[in-house]
Amino acid sequence: MYDFADRVSAVKPAAPFVISNLVTELEEAGEDIVDFSVGQPDFETPENIVEATKAAIDAGHTGYTPSNGISALRRSICEHKLRARDGLDYEPENIVVTPGGKHALYETVQALVEPGDEVVLIDPVWSSYEPFVKLAGGEAVHVDLAPYDLKLEPGLDDLEAAVTDDTALIMVNSPNNPSGMVFSDAAFEGVRDIAVDNDVLVIADEIYNEFIYSGERQTSLASLDGMWERTITINGFSKSHCMTGFRLGYLAAPEEIVDQVGKVHSHSVSCAGNFIQHAGIEALEGTDTDAFTGEMVETYRRRRDLLVELFEERGFDMPVPEGAFYAMIPIETDDDMAWCKRAAREAKVGLVPGSAFNTPGYARASLVEPRERTREGVERLADAGFI
Repeated sequence: MYDFADRVSAVKPAAPFVISNLVTELEEAGEDIVDFSVGQPDFETPENIVEATKAAIDAGHTGYTPSNGISALRRSICEHKLRARDGLDYEPENIVVTPGGKHALYETVQALVEPGDEVVLIDPVWSSYEPFVKLAGGEAVHVDLAPYDLKLEPGLDDLEAAVTDDTALIMVNSPNNPSGMVFSDAAFEGVRDIAVDNDVLVIADEIYNEFIYSGERQTSLASLDGMWERTITINGFSKSHCMTGFRLGYLAAPEEIVDQVGKVHSHSVSCAGNFIQHAGIEALEGTDTDAFTGEMVETYRRRRDLLVELFEERGFDMPVPEGAFYAMIPIETDDDMAWCKRAAREAKVGLVPGSAFNTPGYARASLVEPRERTREGVERLADAGFI
């Protein structure tokens, strides 16, 4: 009866939501689930941001805004985040404010990828990257980091080999979802050399760059020589300020790219929410980001240490996450989606299959359960025979 577009039919539902929907269904049926599947912080949005949101509504900030975002927020992003924290020199004209960092990625791919173009993705890769490429008519080319303990630096030769005359984009996500790896300066320099030598644009997805366990700042790709003009930097408020439901993100890029991405933006979503943009200003200017994210990072570091210890005690050789709030757990199965569904139903533990990130043989755990629940989750998996 219905004739759907091939590019949409080629895309599967997002696997993390398949599992989280199953977990919700089980919980609504009265089951107690240790849920490692959810990809959002388990901290509350800071009260000052909540109050600023209410105040913005009361002040009447409920209509449309300029499509690329209100000037006060774009200035604040440049001054209080990109310049002050990431060492990036952007002006408000270089910013598009979007309803979530996810839409910033989608808009960028739509603006830059032609049917038949190749886009190089680095596995493990966030589950929406390849669908973005397919929806634009492009072809995803994968570089597998599994042989290199999920690290990019030893895989640079593979990355270089993946770039061809048909490559339109390289997409880089660090700290990485789902692996939790933080790519080294040498890795970023290698990406820079490949991009410059081949005249290729790069998306630098830095949504987790406030979550690094070493306490060091990650180098932003656009800060390297030759990269400002060929990098689209993606970030947002969902993770750093626990604003997932606000849907507020942004991209930073040269004006020529902003002009084209802005067309996709204005014709798809018009603008990000008005009062939500005012909340973003408060997040950047009225929140002690170091203190707030520092507490989260320390909490996730302790949970990471416990999770790695519990699996190593059981003989698992597990890649140790360096940032974000995820870990990749090695599992033995030919069907990791079925394995994760059974783990949810039988062990009462929610995990996302590694195949969702083009890395079968693993399951992703989000470090969003307290330490006692983390221990209980691992024990449940062991008692039910999954590990």
